[in-house]
Amino acid sequence: MKMLNPHKPRLERQIVGSTNRWRFPQEPFSGDLLARSQMCKAVNTDFDEVLKHPDRLCISQFQKNFPKNLKSETIQSGEADVILECLGFKWELHQPQLFQSETLTKLYLMALARGNLDPEQELKRLLQAQLRGKVKEQHPVKKISISLKIYDALVTKAAFATALKNLYIPEVKISMEEVLGVLAAAHILQFRSLFQRCVAMMTSELTPGTIKNFYLAGCRYKEERLTTGCEKWMEMNLVPLMGTQIHLRKVPQELLHKVLRSPRLFTFSEFHLLKTLLLWVYLQMNNKTQTIPAYETMVAFFSSFPKTCSFLEQDVGQTLTPLFLCLRLHGIIKGKHLEELRHINFFPESWLVRVTASHYHALESGGDMAHVRDFTTQAVRFGLLFNQEYTTHSKTIAIYGFFFEIKGIKHDTTSYSFHMQRIRHTDLEFPASVCEHSPISLRAERLVTYEIRAQTLVDSKWQEFRTNQITQKFGLAKPSCKSHALKIQTVGIPIYASFTFVFSLA
Repeated sequence: MKMLNPHKPRLERQIVGSTNRWRFPQEPFSGDLLARSQMCKAVNTDFDEVLKHPDRLCISQFQKNFPKNLKSETIQSGEADVILECLGFKWELHQPQLFQSETLTKLYLMALARGNLDPEQELKRLLQAQLRGKVKEQHPVKKISISLKIYDALVTKAAFATALKNLYIPEVKISMEEVLGVLAAAHILQFRSLFQRCVAMMTSELTPGTIKNFYLAGCRYKEERLTTGCEKWMEMNLVPLMGTQIHLRKVPQELLHKVLRSPRLFTFSEFHLLKTLLLWVYLQMNNKTQTIPAYETMVAFFSSFPKTCSFLEQDVGQTLTPLFLCLRLHGIIKGKHLEELRHINFFPESWLVRVTASHYHALESGGDMAHVRDFTTQAVRFGLLFNQEYTTHSKTIAIYGFFFEIKGIKHDTTSYSFHMQRIRHTDLEFPASVCEHSPISLRAERLVTYEIRAQTLVDSKWQEFRTNQITQKFGLAKPSCKSHALKIQTVGIPIYASFTFVFSLA
């Protein structure tokens, strides 16, 4: 005769998700994965997270069912239910507000369990008391103490106090000076609404002085919205803004590498991008420099290294090679700039030979860029930064004997258009500055594949407008001399307009 286990739990019928299933509700985590999956869907909780942290389901269930009016209820009595010991202080908290934090909720449930109380039954009793409007003075509850240790150096006492204050008063003002600490505190408390509010503040207030810390915080707390926001901001501002400020030194190499590889990166020209990257290297190696050096100072610095091999081939430069592989050195056309590249002895000789050879073959074939095989990663880039005071803004560029004008026009307060057009060398307003040491092509037509892109920030979100990749024969007379126009409607300013093109094989 088989003995029955007297302690075997009794099966109970409970509604789990959209179906009724048998399970053992007393167990903290049963093996009924289907039932657990259905319950996660019912309370809008991630199933994979619950498998890793079974207690999260209990917390999510209670937070979901706890009345919102009690969460936001103004505390009339000064008596606290919970004493939180943290950062050397004792913080008095109240149940309705405490349950907005997953961390504090978990600590509270653990404290109830240690006190020989059934957490589920105790929470039900407290909830019923709140719903019936019972007054605490008539039924005093023993205060429960919980403790939280914080090892994150970003969390100061002031930042933690601000985070706890947000449990009671929604939309408490947070200054930009303390937002990083409040974000860290919200992460530790698992106070999601406050955490997302800090993220929104940080992505809308990116500056050269905050970009490093905000990006590192996004990586540390695995907040993709924040890291992506930093990357997009840097794509637009690396050359025109960061390239003129000492804060460039603080940009992490990982972030810089991501930005350099982005097809959305804005630059006035390939040479401007090179100068910005050389400045970043200079500032890394001269950490006592507190002002932006003149370009000639940087050239002299890199030229001072031994001539036995290039800077990138030396030990100090090898770790930086991935950054410079992202550059499009073949897009540096002017002879003066190419001479400077050789003079500073920064790049391996093989790189410079390859660039020189590509220019030679292009000139020999009438401008055809046979060396460009991938438009997205190798096409030549030029840019216009269209500011508020402009009604028109243009720039003339010369490449392999052909001359183009890239231009932006403001039609009204929110309407803009951007285009490029081929011009005769005799029509240049300042021929000396553009034509100096430059060949002049007499070809009547030039086949070009191009793309025009415009980007601007509106309400903390980047708007992007672009043409398709268009292949067109540019003549010297209208209408063939003019490209398709990119027409946009936006309230954003400034507008970052990029013109990317390749001289296609005829």
